Amino acid sequence: MSGKGKLFLGLDCSTQSFSAVAVDAENGTVRASASVNFGKDLPQYDAPFGYVQASESEFFASPLMWLDGLELLLERLAGKLDLSKVCAISGSVQQHASVCLNSADAFSKIEEGEKLSAQLGKFLSREMSPIWMDVSTSQECAEIAEAVGGDEYVLRRTGSVMTERFTGAQIRKFFKKSPQAYAATKRIHLNSSFLCSALAGSDAPIDFGDGAGMNLMSLETHGWDPVMLSATAAGLAEKLPSLVPSDTCVGNISPYFVKKYGFNEECKIVAFTGDNPSSLVGTGAMVGGRATVSLGTSDTFFASAANPTPNAGGHIFGNPAGGFMGLVCIRNGSLAREKMKESLGVDWHFFDNAAFENYSPADDGDIILPFYGGEISPKLKSSAPVIIGSESFKRDKAALVRALVEGQAMNMYVQARKMSAQTPDTIFLTGGAAKSGGIAQTIANVFGARVARLESENSAALGAAMRAAFNCGADSWEGLSEKFCKPNSFKEPMAGVTDIFAKKTARFEAAMKTHYGV
Repeated sequence: MSGKGKLFLGLDCSTQSFSAVAVDAENGTVRASASVNFGKDLPQYDAPFGYVQASESEFFASPLMWLDGLELLLERLAGKLDLSKVCAISGSVQQHASVCLNSADAFSKIEEGEKLSAQLGKFLSREMSPIWMDVSTSQECAEIAEAVGGDEYVLRRTGSVMTERFTGAQIRKFFKKSPQAYAATKRIHLNSSFLCSALAGSDAPIDFGDGAGMNLMSLETHGWDPVMLSATAAGLAEKLPSLVPSDTCVGNISPYFVKKYGFNEECKIVAFTGDNPSSLVGTGAMVGGRATVSLGTSDTFFASAANPTPNAGGHIFGNPAGGFMGLVCIRNGSLAREKMKESLGVDWHFFDNAAFENYSPADDGDIILPFYGGEISPKLKSSAPVIIGSESFKRDKAALVRALVEGQAMNMYVQARKMSAQTPDTIFLTGGAAKSGGIAQTIANVFGARVARLESENSAALGAAMRAAFNCGADSWEGLSEKFCKPNSFKEPMAGVTDIFAKKTARFEAAMKTHYGV
């Protein structure tokens, strides 16, 4: 099938839902979308929010739920769109979860008739998959780091220190706690490569973008790091799929989907990736000069990075457009803003807008270290923010709101700089707090960059569709970004603030060392 004039489908399997976006790459339009909510639409899995919590630190989801979600999603999409017009499909999936199978040939055995979950369920060697929320592997992280000579090796080789939610530590826990099930496992997929395999009807590889979120891939070679593998579990190398560039076409769609949903048999399946690399593409930040800040429960900064410096406060993943991306995830995001709002007794209108009216940043010593709880970027323990400044400042509700937001933005800026992330010309905002004019202006001031809000609502699914289009030669990355990643409003840095925030950020860093030693 020629890429010109055809449709491209992006799928996004997130924690709570499975979504699809079909785009016309030639016209730059979204032709159709659909979604499945796991809790509402698949109640048989008893996962109201897309996961099952087994303990305070253990979180799981069923791979069969993801397969049933995929089929229901395609059924809904087929009611809106002629799926025979789809030229290629790619996908975005929540990062780090693993799916264990007792056969590497399971996907080639898919036949017309029974649904996917019934056919593939018999090949699972582990019924449930630990997901990104699981933080039960602190001991395994310590064991792996000690075996390879310390966190510095892990960071330098894989782009992240040992991280509880990452797949390597989760595999080691499985190896230790369930040795018989591990021995029976012939293939360990990420959920991205698992779903890609189901669509292709063959054992799919893992792409560089998602593979980098495992603490197992070498950033230098883009292959599995043998030292990390041996420190994680016995015989692991034989159980993992191969690693490939993100733009790899893994084959044509399985006949199962051609017969059941009406796809063209020539429809291409492009390697799936993780939700963060896919959102990098879906927000247009896969090319230089742009970055994305997602303002949600956690605040996340990510940008392309040609020569990133691994830093314990951030992560290096593969960029689907080539090279790498740097990512900083800050736990004290919207939850910290909400706690400040409640403690001051103000509403969101005051917090997001009124507190910033007629405000000009000043070269003063009023600073908040904005950590209501423990932080991961950088790693520190905290139970309350540190408020530094005059007594009048500490009584001024608007000033406190502004200082909290400034502190969050300065911390993000400092952590991004440690990874050698290039200062962007434009930062695209997504997430619930992106609507706040005050927060947008503060980020523009601190980074010295233009800030824009994006029109797209599901950047991960859109990024997957754009990746499918690029693979088929429908357009360049720049062309796709120009068509689909359109801003709908802008904030420029205020006049004269560059020097002010250079000094203020230096004071912020000094205060972080004084109070937290980081």
